[in-house]
Amino acid sequence: MFSVLVCDDSLVARKQVAKCLPQDWEVAVHFAKHGQEALTALAEGKGDLLLLDLNMPVLDGYGTLEAIQKQGLKTKVIVVSGDIQPEAHDRVTSLGALDFIRKPVDPKKLAEVLDKYNILHAEEEDVVEASPLDPDIRDCYQEITNIAMGQAGDHLARTMNVFVELPIPNVNLIEVSELHMMLSDIECHEQVTAVCQGFLGPGVSGEALCILSDSSFDDVAKILNVEGEVDDQLQLELLMDAASILIGTCLTGLANQMDINFSQGHPIVLGQHRAITEIIAMNQIKWKRTLAIELSYGLEGYNVQCDLILLFTEESMKMMNSKLAHLLEDF
Repeated sequence: MFSVLVCDDSLVARKQVAKCLPQDWEVAVHFAKHGQEALTALAEGKGDLLLLDLNMPVLDGYGTLEAIQKQGLKTKVIVVSGDIQPEAHDRVTSLGALDFIRKPVDPKKLAEVLDKYNILHAEEEDVVEASPLDPDIRDCYQEITNIAMGQAGDHLARTMNVFVELPIPNVNLIEVSELHMMLSDIECHEQVTAVCQGFLGPGVSGEALCILSDSSFDDVAKILNVEGEVDDQLQLELLMDAASILIGTCLTGLANQMDINFSQGHPIVLGQHRAITEIIAMNQIKWKRTLAIELSYGLEGYNVQCDLILLFTEESMKMMNSKLAHLLEDF
């Protein structure tokens, strides 16, 4: 059964939050008086969803969120707090919280947030859709991605006159709400700038995310012989240039191997100088599941880290598998 953990140092607040849960929602409800108790309960499997207060003794909400990230605990977190400062909202989303609800809790608002993140039907979805990606299919996608990213890396290397360190593609079929977990290798304290570009082809559609760590911009400017201050506008221009090369070349390489054509939308800035978890939380993609292909590029001798994530809708896999059937016949 799906379980909800309510963490608040106030008995009255804990009861009030619990009473606001949808009455027809069959869940097991657990309680914790502070963050340390919550972490113990989560480790025991008591908390598919954590409703978390911020101001508590022993371990507050911020410390709890940091510990959840560090320990890799799998729980969805919604912060419930009377601290309505914009900075509080930004801090908790940067630490992995899905959303922020103001105290006292309004049952209607809570229901809206639960529905927004598909939490009300989480247990049902886990039972119906929890099918791992077939290993042969994953190998096939990894192989065509290897070829495509090699072309993208070559283009980037020639443009910037550097040696590009090519990664091993990470291919998974995941819940869209779990994107921040897939990107957990990016340091939680590292701020990034990200752009998004949609793409569309016959029976195939998706989004491409290009993410560059803020600490990379100085070296990127140095490589491109850019003089003067690297301000926010110049940083965006540098990222747009890199994204254009990586996304365009990689998609073209994949399209050629599947004998289809992609049309690409205009790049959109998702966020600048933010934590990756905050960017993902603020830009929820309206799909349930996605075929996610993650590529992490580095430049030898430079402090440059660029992540390219290609997200295909689950429905796109029907056409893609059909186009790649000749490769799968050999398995």
